[in-house]
Amino acid sequence: MLMVSRSDIGRIRQVNEDSALTGKINAQLSFAIVADGMGGHQAGDVASQIAVSAFQRILAQHEEITNWSAEDGKRLMRIAIRQANDEIFQLAKHMEQYHNMGTTIVASLIWDHMMIIGHVGDSRAYRINEQGIEQLTADHSLVNALVQSGQLTAEEAEHHPRKNVLTRAIGTDDDVEVDVRIMEWNKADTLLLCSDGLSNRVSESQLQQIVMNQQPLEKSADQLIALANEAGGEDNITLVLYDPGDHAQGKEETL
Repeated sequence: MLMVSRSDIGRIRQVNEDSALTGKINAQLSFAIVADGMGGHQAGDVASQIAVSAFQRILAQHEEITNWSAEDGKRLMRIAIRQANDEIFQLAKHMEQYHNMGTTIVASLIWDHMMIIGHVGDSRAYRINEQGIEQLTADHSLVNALVQSGQLTAEEAEHHPRKNVLTRAIGTDDDVEVDVRIMEWNKADTLLLCSDGLSNRVSESQLQQIVMNQQPLEKSADQLIALANEAGGEDNITLVLYDPGDHAQGKEETL
């Protein structure tokens, strides 16, 4: 099993408002998380860091549990993300410099051959294998809502001027709805979690080609960052790659 995380400020931004973390809670349960902060004046990076820290802290409180069920995992995912929401909302409410800050979040809990994905916002999770690439999350964004209602095509959405407007985020309200799904996983699959700084600049076909390129996962991660920067690098770029198989080379890394 191998996890690799990378985060890059990009070519335009002055501050990296993204955060990411990978790790293990115990011998059975691994996790990965990517958060893309917003709010300006360094509030975005504060929000994303709080989200990652709160998520990890809630998981650590459950480190003694080993016999995880699907419902246990889904419940823990919602608790961890809602804790992040509460901490960011309360800080923004009581400190003027953090007013209106928030963050996206996409996270995974992994054990045995099972994986749970939880997300809020437009940071994404993908399953990548030799057969193709599958987006596992649906963006909580204005343009995606317009696509789902038939008012925009997918192609029109790619260039819509309000593409970055979110309909749901962490920390902007006192409660948040968390999308959670569970699925079986196998050694042929690779998981990609990423902020929109990657998914907005690198096509799905490019994502699959690089991840499936029979090379160390660290090299794939570095190539994806470079490709997003070559495509403009207007945003921070953050990703996590997870390979459950034994064919990946390298050591587990944590951002």
